[in-house]
Amino acid sequence: MILAIDTGNTHTVIGCIHANGEIVEIMRIESNLYKTEYEYAASIKLVLELNGVDLSEIEGAVISSVVPPLTVVLKKAVKIVTGVDSLVLGAGVKTGLPIVIDDPGTIAADLVATAVAAKEYYPLPCIIIDMGTATTVTVVDSKGRYIGGAILPGVSLSMNALTTGTSLLPKIELTPPNKVIASNTVECMKSGIIYGAAGAIDGVLSRFTEALQAGGDEEWSIVATGGVAGTICPCCRHDIILDDNLLLKGLHIIWEKNRRNKKKDNR
Repeated sequence: MILAIDTGNTHTVIGCIHANGEIVEIMRIESNLYKTEYEYAASIKLVLELNGVDLSEIEGAVISSVVPPLTVVLKKAVKIVTGVDSLVLGAGVKTGLPIVIDDPGTIAADLVATAVAAKEYYPLPCIIIDMGTATTVTVVDSKGRYIGGAILPGVSLSMNALTTGTSLLPKIELTPPNKVIASNTVECMKSGIIYGAAGAIDGVLSRFTEALQAGGDEEWSIVATGGVAGTICPCCRHDIILDDNLLLKGLHIIWEKNRRNKKKDNR
């Protein structure tokens, strides 16, 4: 079993994955720049033990992080808890994914991981929506290459901007409104946030699919992942597949590729 760890700006997700790719446990802790490796080690050990994970069964770990100051801290924390050295997704790590953008070195690790999984599990070309602190919409083309995408403000960022930038609007729970044309303040906010986000995604998807058609593609798949994808994407007009574990699947694929290559190098 390996630990697959995805560190975002708000949360760090920890998945336990068997050799056959089965994801058996998924846990979430806060991404906190002020925690030391020992504090993270304590948090990781606690959530693993609370979920009945036998630490002796962990043979490796792979980390995807968009928070550089936390990457080294988490790697040290995993070493403290499990005794294994983590594979950190970045330059020099084999992914099997050609990256065809202006500066491949600038692509975020989480985008690589979701693209790797999309290439493995879904028909190409594939448009990938990842709804976290930011919302990203990216494309793996029919040749299996990462060719770019778009970045939008995330739903939580939009909600926070709306409530902190106004005097009378309250903080709300992100749930669908009772009706589209809402008739009270809270419901109006829900309608605006949810259908506004869905409309923005639909707009980007329409332009992306037009570009794919212009390039000769007649069919494609669209897959969404991330914390609020299950709330927003059902309100979109496009046919979108929800895959909550897309990123963890990609990390497992990358781990296996690098483990096989390491074995070859040691022969």
